[in-house]
Amino acid sequence: MPFKSFVRGIGKISKKKSGTRHKLRRGRAHITPEASLSSLPGSSTVQIEQRQWENLPPELLVDIIQRVESREQCWPGRRDVVACASVCRSWREITKHIVKIPEHCGFLTFPISLKQPGPRDTPIQCFIRRDRATSTFRLYMGLCPGLSGELSKLLLAAKQVRRATGIDFVISLVGDDFSRSSNKYVGKVRSNFLGTKFNIFDSQPPEDSIACSRCRSCQKTHLEKVPSRVTMSNYNTAKISYQLNVLRTRGPRRMQCTMHSIPISIIEERETAPTPMAFTNCLEHSSSLLDSTGIRPQAGSDSTGNCTTLKSMPYAPLVLKNKAPRWHEQLQCWCLNFKGRVTVASVKNFQLVAAVEPSRNVTVADQENVILQFGKIGKDIFTMDYRYPLSAFQAFAICLSSFDTKLVCE
Repeated sequence: MPFKSFVRGIGKISKKKSGTRHKLRRGRAHITPEASLSSLPGSSTVQIEQRQWENLPPELLVDIIQRVESREQCWPGRRDVVACASVCRSWREITKHIVKIPEHCGFLTFPISLKQPGPRDTPIQCFIRRDRATSTFRLYMGLCPGLSGELSKLLLAAKQVRRATGIDFVISLVGDDFSRSSNKYVGKVRSNFLGTKFNIFDSQPPEDSIACSRCRSCQKTHLEKVPSRVTMSNYNTAKISYQLNVLRTRGPRRMQCTMHSIPISIIEERETAPTPMAFTNCLEHSSSLLDSTGIRPQAGSDSTGNCTTLKSMPYAPLVLKNKAPRWHEQLQCWCLNFKGRVTVASVKNFQLVAAVEPSRNVTVADQENVILQFGKIGKDIFTMDYRYPLSAFQAFAICLSSFDTKLVCE
């Protein structure tokens, strides 16, 4: 059997299984759930086909998935790798072992890749499309809409929600479900009244392993006391501040990002940034978070329900600042070298670099290395390029803060 036909057969098996299980709740990773199929129509046929694929020799299975993974290095062909992980449990475990994290391979494959740091050398290039009518923002994988077209891969979506004291950007894995009770919810960005300070809240706890182990022990004892559907938790993982421009002087915005979940040592000593390997849903059902009245407050929140920092970190956080532009005499404007990725002048355009003190052991090249750049290329179309140590979620959240109106900063 030709290899292409074999891959197509895997995709058909995956689609057939997902169609049979359409009533089951999908997981965050968009991989077929490991629930029983005995009660669903047509389950006997699916189980027979699944046993046939499970009985493949491990050596052959590893070779097949490695060939698929190395052959499909971009979307939409990358979905064949996801299809391999959707065949059965053994295929899923081997696929997760073979597929590397974005830091090492530079690809985004599973949804958890959006929470993992990007590659160190070459940035991952994306673009953001703004819909003014629905106040939504969609992040796509690709150079630009003109080159990617309908083949663009939707990574994240955000919806702008106005409050009395500020604005929230609710971030989801899909473009039509922004409920915080949904398993597609991944975090949010909240601003103050003036739009000068923003906080990034992540549904993933910073200390993943400690939180999970604590939750599993609590689930066994008190699971029956917890509601079956509760609001996802929020953890304050970053803070963004824009400098006030009281004198209304001409110039670009000045911003600073404090990443509470990323230590500065990854720049100084080239350590590894925190890399979650799976979405943590255990805190969603932890009865240890119930208060004396039986109501579950938000994790990372105070008694009034306002989100706060989870706890003080034992390390100095990474601080990012916007790269200072230069004044172009002929064009009579502020300019930055975006290497062709930005074509329209806008006050929203920026480049972020690491802000380090002179006493720190950081080379000049590392200080000038652009970690995140964002800029306009057309009406409601913006490019976003990010690299290590930021993740796609963190980069997207920082860029969302640039869309909010800042009358006192420009």
